[in-house]
Amino acid sequence: MHIELHGHFGKHEIRSKHYMMDLGFYKRKKVFLTGHTGFKGTWLCRILILAGADVTGYALEPPTKPSLFEETKTASQMKSIIGDVRDREKLKTIMNETKPDIVLHLAAQPLVRTGYKDPIGTYESNVMGTVNILESVRACHSVKSFVNVTTDKVYLNKEWAWGYRENEELCGYDPYSNSKSCSELVTYSYRNSFFNEPNSPAISTARSGNVIGGGDYALDRIIPDCIRAVESGKEITLRNPNSTRPYQHVLECLRGYLMLAQKQYEDKSYAGSYNFGPDDESCVTTGELATLFCEDWGDGASWKNVSEANAPHEANFLKLDCSKSKTVLGWYPQWSIRDAMKKIVEWEKSVQSGSSAADVTDRQIREYF
Repeated sequence: MHIELHGHFGKHEIRSKHYMMDLGFYKRKKVFLTGHTGFKGTWLCRILILAGADVTGYALEPPTKPSLFEETKTASQMKSIIGDVRDREKLKTIMNETKPDIVLHLAAQPLVRTGYKDPIGTYESNVMGTVNILESVRACHSVKSFVNVTTDKVYLNKEWAWGYRENEELCGYDPYSNSKSCSELVTYSYRNSFFNEPNSPAISTARSGNVIGGGDYALDRIIPDCIRAVESGKEITLRNPNSTRPYQHVLECLRGYLMLAQKQYEDKSYAGSYNFGPDDESCVTTGELATLFCEDWGDGASWKNVSEANAPHEANFLKLDCSKSKTVLGWYPQWSIRDAMKKIVEWEKSVQSGSSAADVTDRQIREYF
């Protein structure tokens, strides 16, 4: 299925200036964020809090112990609601109470391997969760801008050498990827069916690559696995060292989401689907990423290949074409994969040596913006 929420660059076709983002737009804006207790959600909350936004989060309890959300004590600086996106009535009630200007939907079951173990829960969260948030936006007349965050894995992966563009065919292979393709289709349908009036909120989807950054404690993610291994004095083990993924620092895509939410708030014609991924030189194999980590971490860190028999299918090659985000939004990656790795090691070692996770996170946000 070929779906792009906005098929062409339209009137923005020739805008190619590098647009430096001014976070001042978010000062005193009411922002409603689902999935705020997760790794990406916490970094996004920290950005919005530093920008002076009035932030309400709606999510399950933090998905890991420890968690970046708890380490940074972010709940004390915002309105944090513990709730499930599958609970439509609660979601709708909270949104109507807070009357947000902007809604950013990050809540999801985010792991490929968990999708194989729990396909039903994955579809419930990622498909019906999207329906529920869109129903809540429909019922809340304060919302002017809505961004649904999906993934680079929504595309039908043909294992080809060039990047996928926003108008390529959508069809994720596994339950996680496929549920996110479905989430895109739900958003497309709602946009055409219910948000097509001049005064309707602007509706977009954002597709980003594999994010890395300090404070990620998830299982089955490359950097947390590396850190757990070196901290316990073990060699890092990699399942798919030759798989190429669009790895990027978490701040890169979060800046993209915020730029998109702002642009379409100010001018609804910006609404659409956008890719946020690294430049080609930062598309590396998992093995290359682990090597960079070992070099920056030092202390004799090393990795080995442990390919699993009967492991669930994972794509070997995937990258995004981000020409549209660059041309239309003026979004460009700022940190190379080498910069990103240095920031991760700096974050982890600073926190290990006694710095507060909130201070280190906020410092890196200020450096980035």
